[in-house]
Amino acid sequence: MDFETVSAADFGASLRGIGINILVRDVQALCAMLETVFEMKAHRVSKDFAILTYGDQVFQVHSDATYHSHPLPGLLPEAGARGAGVEIRLYDSDPDLCADRAEAAGMHVLQPPTDKPHGLREAYLLCGDGYAWVPSRPL
Repeated sequence: MDFETVSAADFGASLRGIGINILVRDVQALCAMLETVFEMKAHRVSKDFAILTYGDQVFQVHSDATYHSHPLPGLLPEAGARGAGVEIRLYDSDPDLCADRAEAAGMHVLQPPTDKPHGLREAYLLCGDGYAWVPSRPL
């Protein structure tokens, strides 16, 4: 599927399994950060929306304005973290490399790369919207 040209209806009809939509203040800034830090690919980037790919995984980013008639924005804080309690785990990303890129790209390194007892080396990186992005690799 060509994410740059697919119609909204065809894209929507193609989605299966679990989908993730992330609400953010600035779609273009988040996309640039995800491309820089995690080597994701952003498609159809606008001020309101983007499709992102990470390997063969697909998810979406929406601006707050696109949810104007949706009940969720009423629950979001005006300032501060939005993603508390959610970890977006990226099992195909090198935590050391990503942590090195993170601060320059505007992320906060909450936990530097660490070997964990569950067999992964991982880092916790927070974006400006408060989502925890966790690059992870097996030890």
